[in-house]
Amino acid sequence: MTQSKVGIRIEDLHLSFGNTKVLEGIQLGIEPGEFFAFLGPSGSGKSTLLRAIAGFGPTPRGRILIGDRDVATLPPWKRNVGMVFQSYALWPHMSVRRNVAFGLEERRMPASKIAPKVEAALETVGLLHLADRMPGQLSGGQQQRVALARTIAIEPQVLLLDEPLSNLDAALRVQMRRELLSLQRKLGLTTIFVTHDQEEANTTSDRMAVLDKGVIQQIGTPQQLYDYPANAFVAGFLGTANVLDGTHDGTHFITSGGQRLSVATSSANAKRIVLRPQNIRVSSSGEGVPGRISHREFLGSQIRYLIDTPDGQMIVDTLHATGYPPFDEGHEVKLSIDSQSAALLED
Repeated sequence: MTQSKVGIRIEDLHLSFGNTKVLEGIQLGIEPGEFFAFLGPSGSGKSTLLRAIAGFGPTPRGRILIGDRDVATLPPWKRNVGMVFQSYALWPHMSVRRNVAFGLEERRMPASKIAPKVEAALETVGLLHLADRMPGQLSGGQQQRVALARTIAIEPQVLLLDEPLSNLDAALRVQMRRELLSLQRKLGLTTIFVTHDQEEANTTSDRMAVLDKGVIQQIGTPQQLYDYPANAFVAGFLGTANVLDGTHDGTHFITSGGQRLSVATSSANAKRIVLRPQNIRVSSSGEGVPGRISHREFLGSQIRYLIDTPDGQMIVDTLHATGYPPFDEGHEVKLSIDSQSAALLED
């Protein structure tokens, strides 16, 4: 029921609210049929960038190309994009069927064509059997699917999702993100998903852009960004990270605490090293960085330790196994660092 796949290209996009700069120099390419995420904290500009693509808000400076067409100055209804909002925005006095038909009716489509499109959209999201119910009679997940059906019924070229799962409880969010990805793959729609939740972005997106203060910090696959962050912000935002200061002598990274870590690099300007907690081993004795456990947290499958070291406090995650007691707070330990899994930063 969808049109042919199109890509999106954003060229030197700037947007301000009055004198406040919100987006600066955005350069971005999204492939046809790609599931792409905008990830960042509140106020990073991710939702503003999505709304700029949709045509909501002030007209930006720069180009927004959907396929080969620059839509930056076009009104929303001329861009052929579909947007699902955080609030779902369903009409409470209309049935599910009428809600899904609404966008088609606004486009003055003949009733004879609306009915089959509505049924096809509801069938796609698995809600055809609830077509005559009112939104208030549905669960949060079902309301989310109605909002999706209403959007795909208009057959957009691009699907825009603005934190659509944030109103759901944790278990339903996991279920719905899987359903979203499955639906996107089925339809082949170029999709942009805005979220502040790294787990949502990691589990759904082919690639993502991490934003902070209106600037794209890095673009790549979830694994690329996690393993090779471009800067300390990306390293800290995508999971837990130990970021240590120091210098590189061409062969070793020497931390400010005097530890020498063998890390290969093509840059002699590395000033920081990123160590993920799961890549550090903790033991009672042997070689390694000396430390003292200051705090311990039980996380179910993992035990998280906060350990005081010559380089400051470090976070270490170890697997929890039944029958193997954890280290106590105050225990003196040695840390073995897998420096081959480390990432070096110049900032």
